[in-house]
Amino acid sequence: MTIVETAETDAMTPDAETPAAALPTTALSTTPAPAPGWTRICRVDDLLVERGVAALVDGHQIALFRTFDGRIYATDQIDPFSGAAVLARGIVGDRAGVPTVASPMYKQVFDLRTGACLDTQGKAPLTVRVHPVAVSDGDVLVRIVPAVPAVPAAEGDSR
Repeated sequence: MTIVETAETDAMTPDAETPAAALPTTALSTTPAPAPGWTRICRVDDLLVERGVAALVDGHQIALFRTFDGRIYATDQIDPFSGAAVLARGIVGDRAGVPTVASPMYKQVFDLRTGACLDTQGKAPLTVRVHPVAVSDGDVLVRIVPAVPAVPAAEGDSR
């Protein structure tokens, strides 16, 4: 398994939300610095088609996938059903045009676009967190989406 460890940069750009190909460069670098909140992971050419790769971004494990049509997706590396860091080892494919990854643990299938579980294998549905991906000058950039804490049900709530 390949794990790419990265660190975010604090480069200032006019648009802090989305990296652009025309971001400012430093005198020592010919590659633009990513916008704040985005982390450069690897080159697009480093990702094999229909395969996953794991990356460690500021202590957070993610899995990157490059599909047959050239699109790149990022999810959490942790399988929500088993708790194991294995999703980058999953089987990449599609269901009726929906890009998917099947966990190598219990074979649940996740939509790479939304993180929704398409095949729960008889268990309660869980989702895997997905992260935005951008490509700038051949570099793959990811913005980690923070986890949303579960909201406890209020007393007497019958939902």
